[in-house]
Amino acid sequence: MSTHRPGRHELGQNFLTDRTTIDTIVDLVARTHGSITEIGTGDGALTLPLQRLGRHLTGIEIDNRRAVRLARRTNRSTTIVNADFLRYKVPTTPHVLVGNLPFHETTAMLRRILRSPGWTDAVLLVQWEVARRRAGVGGATMMTAQWWPWFEFALIGRVPAAAFRPRPSVDGGLMTITRRARPLVERPEQERYQDLVHRVFTAKGRGLSQIVAAASPEIPRQRVQGWIRKHQISPMALPKSLTAGQWSDLFRLHDECRSFAPARQTGCHR
Repeated sequence: MSTHRPGRHELGQNFLTDRTTIDTIVDLVARTHGSITEIGTGDGALTLPLQRLGRHLTGIEIDNRRAVRLARRTNRSTTIVNADFLRYKVPTTPHVLVGNLPFHETTAMLRRILRSPGWTDAVLLVQWEVARRRAGVGGATMMTAQWWPWFEFALIGRVPAAAFRPRPSVDGGLMTITRRARPLVERPEQERYQDLVHRVFTAKGRGLSQIVAAASPEIPRQRVQGWIRKHQISPMALPKSLTAGQWSDLFRLHDECRSFAPARQTGCHR
């Protein structure tokens, strides 16, 4: 994708210029609390309005020339850092993330964000289809399902390509991610939970009844059917149709049956 200034094509920069979208992002951040970390400040389209919130703001900008220019225009509560967010050590203390993410690095940046500690809320502008999928609209992706116990994803709205300069080939999507105060699955169980989600998403079968049985043979078939009836899930539904609560309940069932051997003989009852 091209950029405002020659020679920066490799940075994949598309700058937000639409005032309505900028105001919406600032309003969403205003509803949160704590210091702000902005990913990709560019020329300050978001940075300058955000600093008017009166909170400490750290802006991360990969383009050294833009970082230097913007630093001259910010006030004392704002710090501009010339760094690549993918390698930047984010604070471990509570803060809010905000940013217009480079479309070509959206997935890598989202993975980095989800694995980073400290932040409580994120307001992100990404590709429209990515925003929809991450928020579970039309079915959740494996990435969303793997992180749902600890985060809530919400789609705010579509941002037309005309809102950026230079204009990208696709629309943007504004989304929020909020860290749950009470996780649906405890952190020490994260690796096992995410492994189960991966197995379910990649298992073969016609509908969840067969897919779950193939992905988690530890669970007796009657318990799989009981879980499906409990949540009023169609046996022919697919993993993408499950909700955060259904995934966490499936993990609890999987863990319960995994603890009892042989599961099919015991029925994995406590």
